[in-house]
Amino acid sequence: MSAVDGVRHWRLWPMLRKEFIQMRRDRLTLGIMLGIPAIQLVIFGFAIRTDVRNLPTVVLDESRSYESRALVQVMNNTGNFRVVEEVRSRDELRRMIDAGDASAAVVIPPEFQRDVRRGRGGQAQVIVDAADPLASQSAISGAMLAGQARSAELSGSGARTPPVEVRVRPWYNPALRSEVYIVPGLIGVLLSLTMILVTSLAITRERERGTLEQLIVTPIGKTSMMLGKILPFVLVGYVQMTVVLVLGSILFRVPIRGSLVELYAVSFVFVMASLGLGLFVSTVARTQAQAMQLSFMLLLPNILLSGFMFPVEAMPRPMQWVSVALPLTHYLTVLRGVLLKGVGFALLWQEAAILCAMATVILALSVARFSKTIE
Repeated sequence: MSAVDGVRHWRLWPMLRKEFIQMRRDRLTLGIMLGIPAIQLVIFGFAIRTDVRNLPTVVLDESRSYESRALVQVMNNTGNFRVVEEVRSRDELRRMIDAGDASAAVVIPPEFQRDVRRGRGGQAQVIVDAADPLASQSAISGAMLAGQARSAELSGSGARTPPVEVRVRPWYNPALRSEVYIVPGLIGVLLSLTMILVTSLAITRERERGTLEQLIVTPIGKTSMMLGKILPFVLVGYVQMTVVLVLGSILFRVPIRGSLVELYAVSFVFVMASLGLGLFVSTVARTQAQAMQLSFMLLLPNILLSGFMFPVEAMPRPMQWVSVALPLTHYLTVLRGVLLKGVGFALLWQEAAILCAMATVILALSVARFSKTIE
């Protein structure tokens, strides 16, 4: 190494020292870089599960006999099903599955005990919401396990009967195609990505360039200024949503069974909630790099804990509570309910009401903080 190279080498250390000092002073960025990965590792390490257990299940027991109750108990003991309610009609059964209150239903016919006692073998049916292929696979394996277990119990008691058969009937996605489940979820993910990330970066960029201060001193009111900044993204969101719907229907044969008018109406509420989150991030971040990091801190839980990729039922109970607090969780329920099940506002009004409440609170907090930061 020449003397000149040595001098240049040693000049590197003052620059490194300066950068480390600057990093230490920028506590927000340092905290984001060190804290967020650790927090997300703990949360997602516990939350992400691919083995779906405890599917919320309703029971239509038309036999109302000892044998039917024994079968339900065996199915509950498999751990794949969690009986939440007993219904009295098939209409009530369909309503609970359509509304998302149940992921599976056990139907036991009136002649079930008679067939078992007469040696014909009993047959029962499990109806599963196959919009989620992972949940469907869990229901299929659980139904087979329950039938085998009950048959073994009957054989052990000395009864000479054919095995109990539990047949699975998938609804909404009989072929169990994963794209039918994923493509509608992509609408919510893309809207979240655009509304939160792009909005926060756009406003932070204005602050970095000094143009935000120039807008503040103009005769435009603060509310008009904020609405002018975020409302164009509503149109962008609707364009993205329409593109995904058209391409999903053409390329992946994703059905559109419900009302698009109702879907677009609920989508507006979700978009406003996401814009509020992006606005809130822009009030915390001072640079575009900080805005991007904080946005991803919000986006990753939305993607991984909302049920987009991994079923909420497979998560531990505390993570399910976190999932309920995410706007995307409720929006995905509306998306899949309208597109795949054909249900309307009459069954999804609760999810829409929760989204409205979330959007109101998020926007109110974000606007209040945004007004305070520009004063």
